[in-house]
This record gives sequence, C-alpha cells and structure tokens, in this order.
Amino acid sequence: MQETIKLYEEDSLLRSCEAEVLSCLQTDKGYEVILDRTVIFPEGGGQPSDRGTAGGAAVTGALERSGRVVHYCEQPLAVVGTKVKVELDWERRLDHMQQHCGEHLLSHAFWQTAKAANVGFRMNEEAVFIDLDKEVSPAELLAAEGLANSQIWDNRAVSVSLLLPEELAKLDLRKKNEQLKGLCRVVSVEGGDGCTCCGTHPPFTGMVGSVRITGAEKHRGGSRIKFVCGKRALLDAQKKHEAIAAANMLLSVKPEEVPDAIRRLKEEMANVKAMLKRRTEELFMAEKPKLLEQALISDNGTRLLLLAREECEPSEAKLLAEIVTEGEALALGVFYRSGDRLNYLFAANPGAADCRVLCTKTSQALGGRGGGNQLFSQGSASFQGSAQAAIDTLEKILL
Repeated sequence: MQETIKLYEEDSLLRSCEAEVLSCLQTDKGYEVILDRTVIFPEGGGQPSDRGTAGGAAVTGALERSGRVVHYCEQPLAVVGTKVKVELDWERRLDHMQQHCGEHLLSHAFWQTAKAANVGFRMNEEAVFIDLDKEVSPAELLAAEGLANSQIWDNRAVSVSLLLPEELAKLDLRKKNEQLKGLCRVVSVEGGDGCTCCGTHPPFTGMVGSVRITGAEKHRGGSRIKFVCGKRALLDAQKKHEAIAAANMLLSVKPEEVPDAIRRLKEEMANVKAMLKRRTEELFMAEKPKLLEQALISDNGTRLLLLAREECEPSEAKLLAEIVTEGEALALGVFYRSGDRLNYLFAANPGAADCRVLCTKTSQALGGRGGGNQLFSQGSASFQGSAQAAIDTLEKILL
C-alpha cells in the first residue's frame, strides 16, 4: 500500500482536503482508516495528534505506521477507492502549533541566555513541559521568557527544510537527532532556533501570541519548566487577573498591594493563633485538677482518664493530652468528632501504660484503624454515636 501524502508538512495552515480511502479496518479502538493524503497530523515528537472528520466520521486521533497515517474513526468510511473530505479541528491544530513553536523559542532562549539544553519535552491538554540539563535561577527564567517573547513580537519567519544526514551533520543546531536516516526535517526560526522536528509549526512566530512560564522546579539535577503559549497564555493571564481582582476587593487594597496585605494578614493570624493557644493552655491548666478526679483505676492499677470533646481540633486534643498527663502517672484518652469520623488519641508518661494496646483495643471495638508508639497513639473510626457514647462502650474493655 502506498504511503500517505502528508499535506500538513507542506502547509500547516491547510484545514481540509479531498482524499481517497485506501483501507478501513474495524478494531477494538474503532475503525482504522488509511487515506492517500491527509491534513491530520499523527501523534509524534512530543506533540499530540490532530482531530477532525473524514467523510463525516469523527477522527479521534491518528498515528503514523510505516509511512502511512492511520486515522482512528468512530464510524466506518465509504468503500475503498471512494473520495472523502477530510476536515481539521483547526482550534486544536492552532493550539498545538502555538505550544510547539513556543517550545522551540523558549528552549532556544534558555540555550542562549543560560547555556541550558532541553533534554525532554512533553505537551498535554493543559500545559507544556521542558526539562533542562541544569538548574536555572529566577533571573534566568525571566531572561529566557523575555527573549522568547521578543522573537514572537518580531514575527520571524519559520521555515522547514529537508536535508540529507550528511548535510544535517554540518549544521550547528540547538538540537538534532543523529540517528535519523534518509531526509531529515529541520524547523528553523529566522535568526534564531533550528532543530530536527516532525511537528506542525506556524509560518511566522507572531501566531504563537506569547509565551508565559507558569512554573519551575528542580528535576534530576536540572530544571523542569512549565509554560503555556497563545490562547492558553491568555486564559492563564485572565484567570490569575480574576484571582488578584477578587483578592484586592476582599482586602480593600490596590492589586499591586495584595502581596503585602496578605503578609500582614498572615502575621495577624499567627498572632491570634499564638494568643488563642495561650488562652487554651490556661483553660486546660485550670481544668486539669477536676479532670484528674475523674480518672479510673484498672484491674492492673493503671490510672485511666477518658475524655469526650465533641467540638475539638486535632491540635487542641494533643495540647489537652500534653497538659493533663504532664507530671502524672496516668494514661489519657481523648475522643472527638471530625466530620463523620470519630477520632481518638492516647497519651501517657513512661511506665504509666502502653498507648499502643489502648489504641488497638479501641480500634477493634469501634471498627477503626490507628497506630503509634507506647507513649502516644491515635486512630479514627466511622462510629455514628457521640464521643461520650464511645467512651461508655470502651470503659469496661479498657479497664
């Protein structure tokens, strides 16, 4: 069977064509259709495949197999030899071209400004990722982003060349696949990037719109850069603008004053939390003598105090346990609800009791799970009753 004529390699802006059906095979993935020509780009080189229609049937994806583009269709096409119209999902194609060309520009910018080479590339429906072979600083991120965008604003020409391997070897490219055989496809930006690539690109960099770095992290001794281009960059900017606008309304400050306002708010919250903790400590200290009077003695002489706190935060329960057990030969259990779960913790001083045993018995009785060590253990169960009801159930079991 003849190879597919790949019209997307000749003209990335071509949105439709007429093609002859060469084969149509039903598989567990739908119908595999091979055409004599197509505008549908198959998955490859880190770029997802195009989508569209062929003869009215939805094309959900495509891949290249031995020079032929296999179209995955939801319905069977007409008889082999029939002519059908192939139409491209243009919005998806434009998005992929913007992201892929933007990746070339940004990779070249890092290569120029930070001497960092792109060693990995991945594109999904939300963002694009490149892996660099060295860590880059915040200043280098800004410099690379600025250079990439300046080349977009220059609206530089993007060209495609088909070269023999020996011709490719003579070129000083940012990245080239030395393993390629036969004609090698090289994508070049006027006065800028050049590398081997099988993906679709716009004829001019201006179509990329903009490049916007949205994240950077250390990765395998280098950096992983997350970014978006074109319409994705616009949507990202709009989303973040809405968030800043909402924040400046809530904080009653100008947009540029939001970071300082949040810092002040965090400081105030920290002060309030510290004051609340001091007041809670004072309350627990005042409450401690009365609570200790409620302690029971087990058959083996262990002092055991079980407390129900229907409304309690985990940090508050731990603070209560610390204060009540301090200086006491006592095992304390605190039971409190959190949503539809009943939480429990056990604390004791050395020699007073084994909290692991108490926690295990409680989990078995309530159908929960937990763990810890001899001095502190905790767990939770989907117990439907109150914290006090759980204690009433456990008193005979734990004593």
